[in-house]
Amino acid sequence: MSKKVAIIGTGYVGLTTGVALSYLGCEVTCLDVDAEKVKTLKAGKCPIYEPHLAELMDLAKKNLKFTTDAKEALAKAEVIFIAVGTPSNADGTPNLTYLKSAAQSVGANIESPFVVIVNKSTVPIGSGNWVESIVRDAYRGQNQTQKSKFTVASNPEFLREGSALSDMLYADRIVVGADDPKAVEVLRDLYKPLIEQTFLAPGFLMRPEGFKSVHFLASDLQSAELIKYAANAFLALKISFINEIAELSEKVGADITHIAKGIGLDSRIGNRFLQAGIGWGGSCFGKDTAALIATGQEYGLNMPISKAAKDVNSRQRIRVVDILMNELKILKGKKIGILGLAFKPFTDDLRDAPAYEIVQKLIERGAKVVVYDPVAMERAQKEWKGLEIEYANGAMEVFQESDAVCLITEWPEFASLAFDEAASAMRNKFILDGRGLFEQAKLQKLGLKTTILGRSS
Repeated sequence: MSKKVAIIGTGYVGLTTGVALSYLGCEVTCLDVDAEKVKTLKAGKCPIYEPHLAELMDLAKKNLKFTTDAKEALAKAEVIFIAVGTPSNADGTPNLTYLKSAAQSVGANIESPFVVIVNKSTVPIGSGNWVESIVRDAYRGQNQTQKSKFTVASNPEFLREGSALSDMLYADRIVVGADDPKAVEVLRDLYKPLIEQTFLAPGFLMRPEGFKSVHFLASDLQSAELIKYAANAFLALKISFINEIAELSEKVGADITHIAKGIGLDSRIGNRFLQAGIGWGGSCFGKDTAALIATGQEYGLNMPISKAAKDVNSRQRIRVVDILMNELKILKGKKIGILGLAFKPFTDDLRDAPAYEIVQKLIERGAKVVVYDPVAMERAQKEWKGLEIEYANGAMEVFQESDAVCLITEWPEFASLAFDEAASAMRNKFILDGRGLFEQAKLQKLGLKTTILGRSS
């Protein structure tokens, strides 16, 4: 059943959600205050790097609109997704400025007889009630006739950048939290093609073999909000745990890849998110873990496990610099090459990217830093203007006269570099593999001293 849908915010979550729902047959209007971004989208161009998003946009364009006009987007909408940013404040609590503005805009512009307002942004527990009160006040201020009825639901996203469309179309689960049963039914109906997998899979993103349905979980508002925070904190904890074990592995001469496989084969643990390395970054894990800790503090809870996950992750970035100092002794005047800037492969997102902090610390210690990323270079040049770094034209350029090269982001293309040429080009033949991408024995045969986090040298 076709529905009129509005999406407030065209970031990773909002744009992916809007494009996917329009492909499924909904009439979708995406609203954003950024006029340049809307202009880009109207021209059929994707402002972010996400595999297959541009192709699906093209397939769904007959059902998809973009605008900066709130009335145009919201007046006739039956379902409104709020997908705005909720960045962290200095104390770890989420900044709800954009969420409040979006809720006020909704209340001032809705006209449909019944509207489900969906918090798609990751929001603190209790935000559903807060948003509903803001919408109500704004609605009463603009519409004295009170013709529309509305309710608020929580529908947290579980999208991984780099595979967001696959996560949307072939999800592990769809979670909807609402105190109004009608809101649950509206969203269940909206997602029916996904739940039952009745849609025609796009040729560039085929349905996984044997994938027949998506689990739909209905809950109360507060539980849905907490599910999102708890899920991200647990995944962050798995990564931090394996990195802590990786450091011990180095000390005792063990191989973390064997350990991760050994414990991952236990069905109670599983092998996902057990890849040792520099640690996590991006817009979710750090922000959501901090928000969970801050929420606990509001209720007098200390949340020591979540705090430990953050502490271990921060230490991983410092370890990279410590290893370089131990190898080179002095960093002043040394040239350090960096492979990978985005916080993970298959995205250009630089939010909380480990590369930034590592580069910053190297510069503070007097090193000259040259960097390369296959996708995120242009974005880095815009967002990292405060860092005095050299941007290479290709991956091989970072090896030229370098005293060390660090792999920070595990782009697959880095695994097939011409390391014989790299070895010849380097002044000091040291590679620090922060993601376990390279074959250590192969590099060492070429005369490259290689340190891989979690493995004995």
